[in-house]
Amino acid sequence: MDTNYLDLLAEKYDREEKVVTELINLEAILNLPKGTEHFVSDLHGEYDAFQQVLRNGSGNVKQKISDLFKNWTQDETDDFATLVYYPEEKLQLVRKTLHQDSFNTWLKTTIERMVKLTAFASTKYTRSKVRKALPKHFVYIIEELLYKTDEFSNKKEYYSKIINRIISLGQASKLIIGLAYTIQRLVVDHLHVVGDIYDRGPYPDRIMDTLMHYHSADIQWGNHDVLWMGAYAGSKYVLPT
Repeated sequence: MDTNYLDLLAEKYDREEKVVTELINLEAILNLPKGTEHFVSDLHGEYDAFQQVLRNGSGNVKQKISDLFKNWTQDETDDFATLVYYPEEKLQLVRKTLHQDSFNTWLKTTIERMVKLTAFASTKYTRSKVRKALPKHFVYIIEELLYKTDEFSNKKEYYSKIINRIISLGQASKLIIGLAYTIQRLVVDHLHVVGDIYDRGPYPDRIMDTLMHYHSADIQWGNHDVLWMGAYAGSKYVLPT
């Protein structure tokens, strides 16, 4: 065997324990359920419609809610789904309709539900991958809540105190927003864009900005996209189109 490869591996895995750990990790990952792949096409600059599809995962978010909270009515499911899709707007709306005490109660219940949904949406992934999807400033808190167990009762006060303190410090809305975007990310593991980002609609640039920051995506350029590239490059043959 070429020792150059071994030398390169030794730089990262300099002890037997590291090699064994990585082997176990990689082999275990192969046995996880396959993440959901999302295919979209013919976006044609329609940024708002594209955002709606991304936020609801083509219905995956609502399906997760229905599977988890089986006893909910359709109205309850739709209401909670709206919070996951558009957390900032929904929080503002709820805040306007409730007094402070009622709003705090709603916040606590909502955080607990959002944590449950996050845990449910993350079952296909390793803890390491889930951690990377969490809002960085709340990673420790969310992980404590995500991986709690109801088997033992001696930490219930601990978990309750975490949520109550988040609310009293005015961070509950930020946490809910962070969890909402985490759920959106977890329900779609990889995005495939199959052609035609450009033409017709007004905001293909915003779609491109979104794709550039998306956690995992690939693009198959369409004929409309190629025409735009040609026009940008100065081709006189495609400029009229």
